Amino acid sequence: MSQCSDKAALDQWYPLGTETEIAFGRSTTRLLGTDLVLERSPDGTVVVTADGRAEPLPIIKRFGLVWATLGEPKGGLFALPEADEEDRRVVNCGAVMVRASGLRIIENFLDMAHFPFVHTDILGAEPHTEVMHYNAEIRRDVDEVWATNCQFFQPQAALSATDGIMTDYIYRVMTPFTTLLYKTCPNSANRSDVICLFVQPLEPDRCIAHPVMFLIDDVSTTTELVHFQQLIFLQDRIILENQRPSLLPMEARAEIPTRADASSIAYRRWLKEKGITYGTTAMAA
Repeated sequence: MSQCSDKAALDQWYPLGTETEIAFGRSTTRLLGTDLVLERSPDGTVVVTADGRAEPLPIIKRFGLVWATLGEPKGGLFALPEADEEDRRVVNCGAVMVRASGLRIIENFLDMAHFPFVHTDILGAEPHTEVMHYNAEIRRDVDEVWATNCQFFQPQAALSATDGIMTDYIYRVMTPFTTLLYKTCPNSANRSDVICLFVQPLEPDRCIAHPVMFLIDDVSTTTELVHFQQLIFLQDRIILENQRPSLLPMEARAEIPTRADASSIAYRRWLKEKGITYGTTAMAA
């Protein structure tokens, strides 16, 4: 596929992999239709070059990941103070290839309505299928999409949960291809677990998802936490790869929204305002 010409998409930071899993020596990946070469030296230094460019790409190391950009972002990465709290478990859950638009993946992450049907007996279960009213908005002061006052009954909200609980959620979309949620922590009454999903778009309809969690959990092993999160995401991948079209529709009434889709509506409006077309049906318009 041809390289991305969407400036709004180019001017973002994207994850390329965890610092520890990028191979020593030379390896390759893709970003927005561009071939990248990653070179990691014995001292851990990583240099990223892009096809057709003489100078290395700018990079940032944060959240255990190496981030790069093909454009000119306005600043660094978004703020996430929880990532620096010493008692949190930082769990990088690997990289998952998905044959769908990266924007579809972000939108699916925001969707609570599928919990009982896709993540049965984990994040939801019948007859608890109602998505109660919540608030979704574009926060102009930080240029992010937020959904607040979200609640959903979950049989197993986290690996450490022992009983079903009514779980509180706050969703936050920081950039078109990065999102996270704050959710009720079974191990702390006044703090939230943080679950992030960072997407590396390879092509308009193919990407790699990098889930990262910041948890209050001193019981579960890292392997157990990774397997739990991967189980949930692989359930989502089945749905995502069977959605048609695989690109995110941007035309009015292309997909009929319901009250439960308030966060999706705000997200699509925000993408339109930014002029994002990469990974959308508007690419061919």
